[in-house]
Amino acid sequence: MNQLYEKRILGKTEVLVLGDSHTEVFKFRKFRKYFPQFFFSVTTVGGATASGLENPNSKTQAYQIFRAAIRASDASVAIIQLGEVDTGFVIWYRARKYHADVSEMTQRAVDTLTRFISEVAITHAPVVISAPLPTIGDEVEWGEVAKARSKVKATQRERTALTLEFNREIAAFCADNNYCHISLDDECMGDDGLVNQAVLNADSRDHHYDQDIYAELLYEKLQPVLNAGRHAA
Repeated sequence: MNQLYEKRILGKTEVLVLGDSHTEVFKFRKFRKYFPQFFFSVTTVGGATASGLENPNSKTQAYQIFRAAIRASDASVAIIQLGEVDTGFVIWYRARKYHADVSEMTQRAVDTLTRFISEVAITHAPVVISAPLPTIGDEVEWGEVAKARSKVKATQRERTALTLEFNREIAAFCADNNYCHISLDDECMGDDGLVNQAVLNADSRDHHYDQDIYAELLYEKLQPVLNAGRHAA
């Protein structure tokens, strides 16, 4: 039984999801229970970056993978989540590598992601999710993600500030173009100006948000968007 036929039998509406490893939450059983009327077709590319979308030689080949998923999709809505790897590591790394300002590298990442959103919008109504706030502390040395980012000396507070700026830029672009943007910055921010400890993963080696909490936060924001049918085909 092919996937399209199965979805028709189930009577569910397909929603395409494109993004980095944080989009794994859309495969989470609890999350899917929140939306029994939808089928989330999730294309996750671990380590995918907004910056890398413009590079045909990127290691992840994220753009090519996302384009293939878009062509194969029967959905009218595409959820997009990218940017955490950029603001937590890549922008700082590229700034050092190319002897450029962090602001310049940030703008390049924003420009590349907004072009991608516009491209997706040709065939799918985009729903853009804010990049998660940095969870890796300044003194953390464990885990593959922390090791990969260890050469970047920006503090968690600096990385958080950049993430907030990046998310604001993407939100403004979406507002200007009447695209749906969902921000979880306020919900995930602690009183100290860093990510709220309550949303952190129980596994201290895992830089992703706690899946239960993240699923609940996304449900609260996505439920009125999807169920209202504002992006109906």
